[in-house]
Amino acid sequence: MIPQEIIRQKRNGGTLSAADIDAFIGALGRGELAESQIGAFAMAVWFRGMTREETVALTLAMARSGDALSWNGIGRPIADKHSTGGVGDNVSLMLAPIAAACGLAVPMISGRGLGHTGGTLDKLESIPGYGITPDAVRFRKVVDEVGCAIIGQTGALAPADGKLYAVRDVTATVDSAPLITASILSKKLAAGLETLVLDVKIGSGAFMTSQEEAETLARSLVEVANGGGVKTSALITDMNQPLADAAGNVVELQNCLDFLKGNKAGTRLETVVLAFAAEMLVQAGIAANAADAEGSARAAVTSGKAAEIFGRMVHGLGGPADLLEHPDRYLASAPVLKPVLAAVDGWLGACDARGIGMSVIDLGGGRRRPQDKIDHRVGFSNILPLGTRVSKGDRIATVHAADEASAERAAADLSANYRLVETPPALSPVIISRI
Repeated sequence: MIPQEIIRQKRNGGTLSAADIDAFIGALGRGELAESQIGAFAMAVWFRGMTREETVALTLAMARSGDALSWNGIGRPIADKHSTGGVGDNVSLMLAPIAAACGLAVPMISGRGLGHTGGTLDKLESIPGYGITPDAVRFRKVVDEVGCAIIGQTGALAPADGKLYAVRDVTATVDSAPLITASILSKKLAAGLETLVLDVKIGSGAFMTSQEEAETLARSLVEVANGGGVKTSALITDMNQPLADAAGNVVELQNCLDFLKGNKAGTRLETVVLAFAAEMLVQAGIAANAADAEGSARAAVTSGKAAEIFGRMVHGLGGPADLLEHPDRYLASAPVLKPVLAAVDGWLGACDARGIGMSVIDLGGGRRRPQDKIDHRVGFSNILPLGTRVSKGDRIATVHAADEASAERAAADLSANYRLVETPPALSPVIISRI
C-alpha cells in the first residue's frame, strides 16, 4: 500500500476499495503515516466526499483498528448518545445519569472540542481527579455499579479514529459527512452498543448549516449504524444559539449541576435532554412510548436520582465524592467576571453562535492546535435566550476571563455577535425533525 496513491485517487474523485481503505486506516492505526498524509487524506475526503459503501468501509476499518468492548452480564440495555457538536451543548452530562436512573447502562465514549465547539471531556476535566481514561476494569465497574460512565477514547478503542480526529480539528476538515459518520460510529461500534441516538445540529453554531446537509449526515449515520447492527435514530436540533445558558468548561459543568438539581426547568436545554432520554428509553424497550419515557426521565431529575448517579459516576472515576454538595470547593473560578450589557432597548433577535464559540477559544477555553492547553475557568454564563426582551443596560451574559484585557475583548465580541430587533423574533423549534 502506497499512502500517497490512495490520497491521489481520492483527490482526483475516485472511489476507494474497501481493501484500500483497510490498508490506509491500518497504517494510520499503527502510526505509520505522517501527519501531513493524514491531513491530505482528510482534505481529499472533504472535497470529494465518499459513497455510502466507502463510508461503511471507513467506519468498519476504524472500528476494527483496536479493541471491542463486551458488556455481557451487565443486565441492562446498552445505550448511548452522540452529538455532532455545538456551542453550550452539555446535554451528555445530564443525559447519561438520567438514562441510567431509568434503567439503561450508558458507557459513553466522548470527545474533546472540535473547531468552535466545546468537548464533553474538556468539561469533565474541570473536575479535579476525574479520570477520562480509566482502565477497562474500572470502566466496566462504574457502568455496572452506577449505570453510566462518561470517558474518553482510549488508545485501544478505535485508535485510528483518535489520530484522525486530532488532525481534523486543525485542518478545517471537521464538517465532512463521511468523516463525521466514521468517527462517531467507529467508536460506537467498538463500544458494544445495542442502541444509539444521535443529535445532529443545524445552524450558525453547528458544522451543518443547512437542513439538507444535516439530514444527509443524519441519514448517513442512521443507515451506517443500523447496518452495523446498532439500533439507531437521530434528532435534528437547532444550534442557532447556545443551547445552555453557558459556554465554556467550568461554566457548563456548573450549568449541568444546576440542571440536575432541577433549576433549568422550562428551558430549550431541558426540552432537548428529555427528548433524547425518551428516545433512548423507547429504543431500548424500557418505555412503551415517548410520553411515558419523558415522564420517567423528568421524574429521575425531580427525585434527585439522576443527580445522585452523576455524583457517584464522578467519584467512581476519581473525582470528589461531594461535588454536588460543594461545587465551589472543586470548580475553579475565573479571576475576572464582566457583564455584557445591552446597548439599546429591544428583543434578542439573532446571534452568531459560531462566533460565540470562537470567543470561548479566544478566552483560552478551547484549542487552535491539538497540543494547546485549555483554561477551564473561562467562558460565558447567564446567557439570555433569543426572544428575550431587554432594556438598554440589561445584562445579556457574563464573561469569565483570566484578565481584564481578555474580558473586555470577549464582552465586545459577544455584544457584536447579537442582533437586537424592535419586534419579537420568530424562532425555530429546538427539535426540528427525527430521522
